[in-house]
Amino acid sequence: MTKRVNTFFKNYHNVVIVMKAFISVDLEGLPFIVSGEHLFVKGALYSEARKIATELTVTAAEYLHENGFDEVIVADSHGPMVTLIPEELPEYTTLVRGFPRPLAMISEAKNCDAALFLGYHAKAGTGRATFDHTYSSSSIDELRINGTPVSEFLLNAYALGYYDIPVILVAGDEKLLEDDVKKFAPWIERVALKRSLSRFSAVSPSMEKIKANLKLGISNATEKFKNGEITPLKLESPVEFRVRFLGSEMADVAELLPFVERLDGKTIRYKADNIIEGYRIFELLVLAAPHLYPYTMLR
Repeated sequence: MTKRVNTFFKNYHNVVIVMKAFISVDLEGLPFIVSGEHLFVKGALYSEARKIATELTVTAAEYLHENGFDEVIVADSHGPMVTLIPEELPEYTTLVRGFPRPLAMISEAKNCDAALFLGYHAKAGTGRATFDHTYSSSSIDELRINGTPVSEFLLNAYALGYYDIPVILVAGDEKLLEDDVKKFAPWIERVALKRSLSRFSAVSPSMEKIKANLKLGISNATEKFKNGEITPLKLESPVEFRVRFLGSEMADVAELLPFVERLDGKTIRYKADNIIEGYRIFELLVLAAPHLYPYTMLR
């Protein structure tokens, strides 16, 4: 239990305590999102995806507000990070959008009291999981932290744990909830938004039922948070990152950094003093590694 949990209902010496919640919103784990046309700014179904993402984000923000959070920081966390429709968000929200930015999917979370992950998906290589990938489907085949293969959920939860911020709810692909959330943090409230049949197919209940399930999940999560039943995920330092790229040319780029060790054609390893430092390096590698590809394509 963090110090923030202890201040949920207390007002010391007439000082107003403002409670802040953080929501990181991805797209691939949201309901009804099954086509590549949903995922890209110029995709034929992107406007539909934006409406779905915004409607569920508004639902989550409103119910967090009703459950005692004064402010809600919303991090638009998919692709170029411009998915959410700003004018539809409540007045007590602050929207973080655009990419690149420090700590990407959890940017501006540092001073929040609790976090929610909305629309999260399974890690790369997971069978029957819609759009399974880890951080970048165009460059990363696997990410291991301290020897454990991680999803974006684990990466971001560990980073938030560095700041003593607990993740209280994860809503997304059922495979992620069963494979990672239940295994590594069973105390976190889980809300399944879809059951994937394949990488490009899934089953979801109606939007009204999903919103009802999300509200119930937030109610349960905030109650557990108030009672100190949810703790941040922590990592021991130093932290080892092991990255397997999709192509050897990407490892060639990563190996240019003097602290990066090449393990094989596609895999590199490096150590960082803590998860935040390691995350920032990983973010740089994701941005830099694929850029060589257009100039080295076999013809």
